[in-house]
Amino acid sequence: MDNALTELTIGALARLAGVNVETIRFYQRRGLLAEPRRRYGTIRRYGQEDLARLRFIKAAKHLGFSLDGVTALLKLEDGTHCTQARVLAEEKLEDVRNKLADLRNIESVLAEMVRNCAVSEGKIRCPLISSLQQQ
Repeated sequence: MDNALTELTIGALARLAGVNVETIRFYQRRGLLAEPRRRYGTIRRYGQEDLARLRFIKAAKHLGFSLDGVTALLKLEDGTHCTQARVLAEEKLEDVRNKLADLRNIESVLAEMVRNCAVSEGKIRCPLISSLQQQ
């Protein structure tokens, strides 16, 4: 294996994973990423597995999983718990669908407010502000 990917500093690991060094340290404190040992008082070195794990975390977060959800997925990462992983994904999908429904409702209300603003030009009281004040 390429020595450059088995002997990464925390800064190099962060650059390759597209995260901040402090993000790596935060993940280590949360138990999402192991903190490698120092060899003979040198700086810590990270490897390909650490990079893969960071990319996994980043991909799961991009799909909307919380850090607790990522932790749950990481416990299943050996690939033998497909049913449990599917259940977590189904729960996330339901959450996303609920959020989409909420966003569609917000869009509808805002569109109506914008239409009301357009038809009431020149009036002293803004219908958008009035509507929000009545909520």
